Amino acid sequence: MPSPPLLELSDRAREIFRLVVEGYLGDGQPVGSKTLAGGLDLSPASIRSVMADLERLGLLAAPHTSAGRLPTETGLRLFVDGMMQVAEPSAAERAVIERELSGSGPVETALARTSALLSSLSACAGVVMVPAREPRLQQMSIVPLGDDRALAVLVGEDGDVENRVVPLASGTDPAALEQAANYITARLQGRTLAEAARAMHREIASERAELDAAARDLVERGLAVWSEDAARRPVLIVRGQANLLDEVAMGDLERVRMLIDDIERSEQVAALLDNARDADGARIFIGSENKLFSLSGSSVIASPYRDREGKVIGVVGVIGPTRLNYARLVPMVDFTARSLGLSLDARAGHSGR
Repeated sequence: MPSPPLLELSDRAREIFRLVVEGYLGDGQPVGSKTLAGGLDLSPASIRSVMADLERLGLLAAPHTSAGRLPTETGLRLFVDGMMQVAEPSAAERAVIERELSGSGPVETALARTSALLSSLSACAGVVMVPAREPRLQQMSIVPLGDDRALAVLVGEDGDVENRVVPLASGTDPAALEQAANYITARLQGRTLAEAARAMHREIASERAELDAAARDLVERGLAVWSEDAARRPVLIVRGQANLLDEVAMGDLERVRMLIDDIERSEQVAALLDNARDADGARIFIGSENKLFSLSGSSVIASPYRDREGKVIGVVGVIGPTRLNYARLVPMVDFTARSLGLSLDARAGHSGR
């Protein structure tokens, strides 16, 4: 059911609702009227009456007859959108994030470090959607590994180095390896692999390629292996699933099992994170608001990261139970996303010098 506007709640109801939500987010336990009575000038009976009204509105629920109340997903959405006071990352947290993401090195290293960092700071699972990127290449070499295999080494303009094993036809002349590598390097420089492949295919098809049969076959084999491998490349880096097994979660192992199973569905998680690409800042998905985590009752906080031109190149986030500390984690995910974008820009600038 749709949640009522905050203005429809009395001041007393808003305060009790806020205290119940904050108490639940703090320890994951239902909050009872006696607990609230200690901080309010109201009797437990009066508090129970207000809580019953909030339950009828669909904002609170009682897991057991004699238990206190906890917020429903509808209640959490109302709290997050209308009552939450975000707390910016502390100076110490900002320093940790900036230190961990500073420096040079492969882009993949920065992405993996970001995922681990988010997991550590949030005590949740940290996720990073790897940007769809086609690095511009600088050089290729082919090193024989035996009679039927060779190692192809590609060097990108950003300094990244990737290796792939390429099958060889029996009896391939080592001179053909050198000829193929020189041919590919001459056409790779400043191009993506896809751009270079199109140019090479055109030359080979029109027989303008100055290659003998063995070198031509090697070029085509190498491009096929590389293209097939790139298509399989994972789109997500996930760290910290073990964080989901805290003391509260251990009381509902089936929910945790479903959550971990959900996270393993990388394509579906990537599709969910992709919904945050157009957001100005962090987006919050609570429980059944997304189909993927509807059964496990989990939440996702995700924020896009951008390049120096402001183009979105990926998404970072955390996945955890609905009782996340949203006020702390929303600005932290946002800050991490901005820091990652700056880090990737610095890496690109360093490799371009």
